[in-house]
Amino acid sequence: MSTLGVAVIGYSFMGKAHSNAWRNVGAFHPDLPAVTQRVLVGRDASAVSAAADQFGWADSATDWRDVVTRDDVDVVDVCTPGHLHHEIALAALRAGKHVIVEKPLANTIEESLELVEAATKARAHGVRSMVGFNYRCVPALALAREVIGQGRIGEVRQVRASYLQDWLVDPDAPMTWRLRKEQAGSGVLGDLGSHVVDQVRFLLDDEIETASGRLETFVGTRPGPSGPEDVTVDDAAWALLGTARGAVVSLEVSRMAAGRKNALQLEVYGSRGSVAFDLERLNELWVDTGQGPTRVLVTEPEHPHVDAWWPPGHVLGWGDTFTTQAAGFLAAIEAGTDPAPSFEDGLAVQRVLDAIERSAAGRGTVELARS
Repeated sequence: MSTLGVAVIGYSFMGKAHSNAWRNVGAFHPDLPAVTQRVLVGRDASAVSAAADQFGWADSATDWRDVVTRDDVDVVDVCTPGHLHHEIALAALRAGKHVIVEKPLANTIEESLELVEAATKARAHGVRSMVGFNYRCVPALALAREVIGQGRIGEVRQVRASYLQDWLVDPDAPMTWRLRKEQAGSGVLGDLGSHVVDQVRFLLDDEIETASGRLETFVGTRPGPSGPEDVTVDDAAWALLGTARGAVVSLEVSRMAAGRKNALQLEVYGSRGSVAFDLERLNELWVDTGQGPTRVLVTEPEHPHVDAWWPPGHVLGWGDTFTTQAAGFLAAIEAGTDPAPSFEDGLAVQRVLDAIERSAAGRGTVELARS
């Protein structure tokens, strides 16, 4: 396969993480199609040009519409705020480009449905698409899925899932697009809750059928560029979820949890044992198959996603998950298969987030429609 030209739309936090992945994927996965970092896109010409130089891009641009139709671009990687996902991804798919979209897939179910339809049509012409739920690429979580799927902890009964951060604890923390509903779609529910919901579906290989939830905005105004500005999304969210196989899931996400920097914690309890994971110790998985909990350092070559990296015991980091994600996408393009998580997975997560929001608005327990 010839070299694939990549464009990343967005150069801030996620754009930086994805740029790092595209810069390094060939070094650790030389057997996959080669990529060229063609162009980095952002609204500020000076800032995006500086970022392109810093992150190793050949070019920079300010108009994504021109970029997604360029002949030298084969892959479009969307790392923008959520309200732009739908428009950019749709245009890229219609232009015949392979597309990765950062989570969540879109801000609404309607937008997600349209993207799934477009991805399905594009798939018939060999065009691949994927949602960027990078935590599926954490070796310890991939191993947890294997342990659960092999039945080693028995029938799954309950799950405790939380994702806690503290970057909004200070009421004087400045306003950002993540706190505006028209841009972000929702607050911490869509930002961190989407990861948690995807992990529940991924680890259990099960679907969520019921949801009851509560949303809370603890700080109602933030300092904006022109004075105080209303926060129109949630700071914290809670939910009780029920799966098709009968497991009960408690979910908690917050950006107001003092002392928690990036604490994605997942505990899955079965009829014979359990698994437990904490992102702040991402190379470790605690496994109990009936003889008591054992710490597994997930750095062995036989562990998922590890063989391309370092000798046993040499730990991986958060940024490496994006390199693994890029490798999985390239492998699917080369093989002509559909990568995971798919746009359909993104839609399934969006349906759960929507159900939690509707429940929090006073509608009690919400039953999700079967797709």
